[in-house]
Amino acid sequence: MIRNIPDRDEMLRATMAKDTAYDGIFFACVKTTGIFCRPSCPARKPLPRNIVFHASVRECLLDGYRPCKRCRPLANVGSAGPWLDRLLAAVEADPSGRVTDADLRAMDISPYRARRHFQQHFGLTFQAYHRARRMGLALGALRRGADSAAVGYDHGFESASGFREAFERTFGTTPGRSADVTCIHSRTLESPLGPLVSCATDAGVCLLEFADRPALERQLATLRRRLRGAIVPGGSPHLDHLERELAEYFDGARADFTVPLLTPGTPFQERVWKTLRTIPPGETRSYDWIARTLGRPGGQRAVGRANGDNRVAIVVPCHRVVRTGGALGGYGGGVWRKRFLLDLEAETLVEA
Repeated sequence: MIRNIPDRDEMLRATMAKDTAYDGIFFACVKTTGIFCRPSCPARKPLPRNIVFHASVRECLLDGYRPCKRCRPLANVGSAGPWLDRLLAAVEADPSGRVTDADLRAMDISPYRARRHFQQHFGLTFQAYHRARRMGLALGALRRGADSAAVGYDHGFESASGFREAFERTFGTTPGRSADVTCIHSRTLESPLGPLVSCATDAGVCLLEFADRPALERQLATLRRRLRGAIVPGGSPHLDHLERELAEYFDGARADFTVPLLTPGTPFQERVWKTLRTIPPGETRSYDWIARTLGRPGGQRAVGRANGDNRVAIVVPCHRVVRTGGALGGYGGGVWRKRFLLDLEAETLVEA
C-alpha cells in the first residue's frame, strides 16, 4: 500500500510532465526495464500501466528495481529544491516570528509539502522546527550574558513567564541555569541512501543516523540523557566538516573520516566502537573477531548489541561487521544500505 505520497493520478501526471517539483517525493519504477527513476527523468516515458510508484529508494530496491543511470535517483535523494531554501531563509530572517499556513501559501509553498518534508527529513513539524530554532538562538543569547527578560521578548515571547516555561520545556532547566545546558545542534544531511540526521556539540559529532531508522528516537533520547542536553536545529562547524567528508565519501574520493567525534557510552561500548574504527575500508570483520580482540571470547552477542547501539553510522563503521562465514547479517539502517556501503568502499579502493 502506498503511504505518505500523492495519489496515483497526481504522481502519473507529474511523471509524464517530468515535474522536478516532485523529485524526492516519490519514485517511478518501470516494470519493462526493471529500473526506477525520479519523476523528472528525461528518458522517454513508458506506458502508464508499466509504472509502479514507491515512496522511498528502499522500497524500490526491495521490489527488485535498480537505479536509472540517466537521472541518478540515488544522488541527493529527498532534495527539496528552491522552495526549502526560501522557507529556511524566511525562518533565519525572523526566527522570533511565526509562519502560518497562509504565509506558506503566499510564498507559493504547499503546507502539505512543508509538513511532509519536515516530518520525513527533520523528524518534527515545520512549526516545531521553527520553535526549536528560536529556542536554540535564545540559549546562545543567554550564554553571551544577555538579560533573560530581554532575550524572551527578543525571541517572540510576550511575557517572562511564557519564555521561562518554554525554556524549561525545551531544555529541562531554567534560563538562569543556561550555562549548565549542553546544546546539541542538529541538521539533516542528504545522501544517496536517504536523509541522515546529524548532531554535534562543541566537542564533536555525536550522532549520524538514517532518518527512517526505527531506533532513531531511542538513540536521540539516549544522547540527550548521556550529554544532559537538548537537541535544537542549528549550524555547527563539526556538522559542516561532516557534510564535506560525507560528500567526498559517497563520491568515492574518501575512505576515512577526520571529523571529531563525541561518543559517550558504557566502557564496553566505547571499546567496541573504537575497535570498529580500526577495520580498514573495503574489509570486514566478524562479531567473533571483535569479541576475541577485546578479550571476550564467546561475547558475540554483547558485541552485536554494542554494534547496534552505535550512534554514528558510516563514520564509526558498524557496517563492516559481518557474521562468521561472511553473511551480512543485520544492520540498523537496513541490509540493503549495508551492502551499498561495502560495495562503495570496495569500488573506492579499486579506483584509488
